[in-house]
Amino acid sequence: MSPMRTFPGVTSVLLFALAGLPAQAQSRPPITGLAHVGILTSNMAKANEFYGHVLGFEHFSLNKPSGGLMLNYYKINDHQYIEVYPGLKGDEDRLTHVAFVTTGARQLRAYLASKGVKVPASLKPGLDGNLSFEIIAPGGAAAGRTIEFVQYLPGSLHGKKFGKLLGPNRISKHMIHAGFIVQNRADDDLLFRDVLGFQLMWHGGMKDNQTDWVDMRVPNGTNWIEYMLRVQHPSVRARGVMDHFSLGVRDIHAAYRKILARGYTPPHPPQIGRDGKWQLNLYDPDSTRVELMEFKPVRRPCCSPMLGR
Repeated sequence: MSPMRTFPGVTSVLLFALAGLPAQAQSRPPITGLAHVGILTSNMAKANEFYGHVLGFEHFSLNKPSGGLMLNYYKINDHQYIEVYPGLKGDEDRLTHVAFVTTGARQLRAYLASKGVKVPASLKPGLDGNLSFEIIAPGGAAAGRTIEFVQYLPGSLHGKKFGKLLGPNRISKHMIHAGFIVQNRADDDLLFRDVLGFQLMWHGGMKDNQTDWVDMRVPNGTNWIEYMLRVQHPSVRARGVMDHFSLGVRDIHAAYRKILARGYTPPHPPQIGRDGKWQLNLYDPDSTRVELMEFKPVRRPCCSPMLGR
């Protein structure tokens, strides 16, 4: 969680800029994978039933300095979490931000500044005890997409939970990708590909000659983000489908049986997606899509080759 975020709904002042490059060159530290996604909910109890019981993740909480719950961290593994925030009021985006793990937050801040990206003037540990900061990806919705970078520190809330809260009921041990609506692919490519070093992993669509999704892999790991293209004036329901995250499973049918046994019936049974992988779509109480997906294709992906892991 960024030290600049106090509670959901605060407008970020970090804007993507293309001018004013500092003269001194900087190197980019590793970006190793997804750290977390931030999800807004209208009902924490119902969200806990879904993320805690149906998906089987244990959690810990962070309170506001002024009192009251700020968020719950649902733990996937020692480096990946689902952050669930109270306060959803209406049709605002449920997916508040996507965060990545870096080994050097201060170095990454300096590197991004050298590339013309607006960043905080300095960093200090946040309320959770980690070093983190936010930027805005330019190609998302009208207000952009908040992207966060996190360096886990010893003694932080997360560090103190290292090796804990990893019970056997977890439906997955890995978050493998996060997807969000992108209005202008060229703008997001400028940030993710050209500045941050993400690699094109695969692209495909509902038709073989059409690109609806673009998968971009982190530069120093196997996780990826998914641009959701060709989405115009989406409804709340459509945004919940497009703005999503994916949990990796080895056997989708075994996961399906566990989900059913926990009292949740997905809208559709498992199916093979256009990328050739088995997948199963679930929805939290506020319509955010959680995609369970096998790690490897069982059928040749459509549309383009897929970069190996």
